[in-house]
Amino acid sequence: MSLIKTNRTTDGMAAMGARAKDAAAQAVPMGKRAGTTAVQGAVGAKDWAAPRVQDAKEWAAPRVQDAKEWAAPRVQDAVRGAREWAAPRLEGAADAVTTSVAPKVSSALRSTASQVRPAPAKTGVRRLLDWRWMLGLGAVLAAAGTTAAVAMRRRYARATADAKDATEPDATEQAAGDDAAAEAHSVNGRVTTPEV
Repeated sequence: MSLIKTNRTTDGMAAMGARAKDAAAQAVPMGKRAGTTAVQGAVGAKDWAAPRVQDAKEWAAPRVQDAKEWAAPRVQDAVRGAREWAAPRLEGAADAVTTSVAPKVSSALRSTASQVRPAPAKTGVRRLLDWRWMLGLGAVLAAAGTTAAVAMRRRYARATADAKDATEPDATEQAAGDDAAAEAHSVNGRVTTPEV
C-alpha cells in the first residue's frame, strides 16, 4: 500500500465526519422548530374546527329529530310484523316439542325420580316383620323357653323328692321298725325282711 492512498482516505473520512456534525447541528434546531410548529398547528386546527363542529351540530340536530320521528313508527311496524310472523312459528315449535320431545323428557325425569326416591319407611306389621325385630323376638322367646324349662325341671325335682319322702319312713319310724324286726327276729329266731 502506498502512503498517498492512506492519507486520502483519512482526509476523506475527516471531511465526512465534519459534514455530518454540521448536518446534526442544523437538524436539532429544525426539529425543535418542527415540534413547535406542530403544536401551534394543532391548536390552530382546534380553534378552526370548534365553531364548525358547533355549526354542524346545530344543523344536524333538527334533521336527526326529524329522522327519529319518521323512523319510530316504521320501526314499530317492522317489530310488530316480525312478532306476527314469529308467533305462529313459535307455537308450532312448542307443539312439536310437546308431542315429540316432552314425553321423552318426562319419562326420563320420572325414571330419575324413581331411582332417587328412598325406600318407603316400614310401618305397622311390616316393621314388625323386619329381620332385626324377628331376631330380637326369637331371642326373647328362647330366654322365656329356657326359663320355663328350668322352672319345670326344678318343680319336677321337688315333686319327686316330696313323693320319695312320702313313701319312705322317717329315721325315727325306721328305727322303730328296726327294733320291732329285731324283736321279731329275736322272738322266734327267724330272719324276716321288712315289708315295703
